[in-house]
Parts: sequence; structure tokens; C-alpha cells
Amino acid sequence: MPYELKEIAAISGLPGLYRLLKAARHGVLVESLDARATRSMAPARNKVSLLAEISIYTTDYDVNVPLADVFEQLHAHYGTDLPVTGKSGEAELAAFMANAVPDYDRDRVYLSDIKKLAAWYGIVSQHLPYLPAAPAAATAEGTSAAEAPATGEPLSTGGVIDAPEPTATAEDSANPEAAPNAAPQKSRKKAE
Repeated sequence: MPYELKEIAAISGLPGLYRLLKAARHGVLVESLDARATRSMAPARNKVSLLAEISIYTTDYDVNVPLADVFEQLHAHYGTDLPVTGKSGEAELAAFMANAVPDYDRDRVYLSDIKKLAAWYGIVSQHLPYLPAAPAAATAEGTSAAEAPATGEPLSTGGVIDAPEPTATAEDSANPEAAPNAAPQKSRKKAE
């Protein structure tokens, strides 16, 4: 993925995009993706939509284009500056979307969705670094070599059994239950 969208979300009731920092009891701690980068608590009642889980409808009902792929296509066509904004005309926005995703479903993708897409891409391209995608063959070879264990390294950490820990003696431990051969102490209470 060119942009890392796993932690970026749109939150209902709040303008702009946010980076998810930490889940809390009453909501989510977020940081705004703007010049100020303010941190605030997004209430649990607001809907949080991760950009990594959003996709664009296509004319094929079984296939949707993930937003990360759309952002990659937009970066390839336009770079970081888009020719449209949320205030552009309907014809301009439709032509922009047709250029970005040629087979998008014109019945299920509304004009408001295209405006959000343009606004979100503007925010993401300004505040997140673009990481060019590595070739698939090089990535597959690189991960298999990186994940292979070294020569002296065990294949699994679950199969390695360390030496047993020495048992603690009664003198070493202040806890009388930790001593393995300690004689049981009799209770001082009298049986009633």
C-alpha cells in the first residue's frame, strides 16, 4: 500500500480525518490529521470508519476497489494535488472519479462520496508519507529470506525448552509455600 491507512479513520460528527491512538473506556483517543495535530477523545457513540476498510463500488457487484488502491491510482495520475475539491461542479467530480476508477458504479457511488474521496485524499497526501509499492516478486523473495531462521537459531520458539529453574529453598524465599519440601505447619486455631 502506498499510504498506510490502518490507523486512519473518519469519525461521524467530527470533521476531517483522525489517527487512532488508543482505545479507552468511553471512546477512542484520536489525533487529528492537520497542522495542529490535536489529541481528543472521540465518544463511543460516534461511528468510527477505518479508511483501510472502505472501498468503492464497481459495476461488478462482487468486486469493490479498496480505498488504498484508489489513493494509489490518484497519486499515479495527479500526484499530491488534485484538480477537484469538494466545491467542484458535478460534471468535474464525475469525470475525476471516472479517471480514478473507470468502472465505478454510478448508481451506488453518490456525488457526496466523490467529494469525501477528494477531501480525504487531500488530507492523506499532505500528512502521510507516500511509500511506493515494491515489486511483487522482490517482496515475496525478501520476506521469505527475512523470515527464515539463522543457521544456529531454532525453528520454533515453542519447541525450545530451557534448563529448569533451580528450586527455591526455604532460606532463599520469604514465602513458606515456595519451599518444596517444607513441613506443613499446624494451625494454631483449636478445632471447635
